[in-house]
Amino acid sequence: MSMSDKYFAGLDMGSAFTKAVVTCNKKMMASAVSPSGGNYLNAARRVLDESLSQAGIGFENLAGIVATGLGAGNCAFEARKVSDLSCQAMGCFCLFPSARTIIDIGGQFTKAARINPEGRLLDFLISEKCATGSGRFLQIIARILQINIEDIGPLSLKSQTPVEFSTNCAVFAESEAISRIAEGAAKEDILAGVHRAMASKVSMLVKRLKMEPDIVMSGGSSQDAGLVATVAQAVGMEILVPEKPMITAALGAACLAEDEPDI
Repeated sequence: MSMSDKYFAGLDMGSAFTKAVVTCNKKMMASAVSPSGGNYLNAARRVLDESLSQAGIGFENLAGIVATGLGAGNCAFEARKVSDLSCQAMGCFCLFPSARTIIDIGGQFTKAARINPEGRLLDFLISEKCATGSGRFLQIIARILQINIEDIGPLSLKSQTPVEFSTNCAVFAESEAISRIAEGAAKEDILAGVHRAMASKVSMLVKRLKMEPDIVMSGGSSQDAGLVATVAQAVGMEILVPEKPMITAALGAACLAEDEPDI
């Protein structure tokens, strides 16, 4: 560690997971993810301590912290609060400087944002509360099909005849999925159908936003290769996915901590 190096931390305190990233010169030095477990304070301390340990520095070496997410108000550290969309935009931009459109499929909502050539937020849209357009829909279907959430992507890619869902409502789609199982539809075809239903919602959102390439997809749902491929087909453009899509907002928070405070 050079004496002139300045280190910064970003915390993304979400409803399900809390993430931390430590950066130096806007390069990620370390990261950690932990279940929030209903206690943002403990989760934030845990992931920050782990990230600092990985980076080989102490808390006293941090020159600034930015916190974002649902639990940001419960952060025990002296931290600047920034909106999750601004952090997500900057995090994706730091990884992909060519990014101009961000898609974030979260557990409750899908968010689409346009950013400028400096990674700043220009415009955004958030999906309505229906679970069909969120990662919650995947969790519901995984429970019905009795499979692990991480198996959805690989299994869906094996589909030959995707099931067509006749409804855009997650409640009715759940009943429809159960009916399809009773009719003997293969799990992979049901999953591919779910991806199509979700991709249709995402596509409408980003087209309303007047998307521009490059498009980056972040959030836990972007680890689902089948969903990413289906969304790419629906929007008619290639989609870039970060190597660690769950920590992009925390990365953006750390990068913003290095900038001037007036965001």
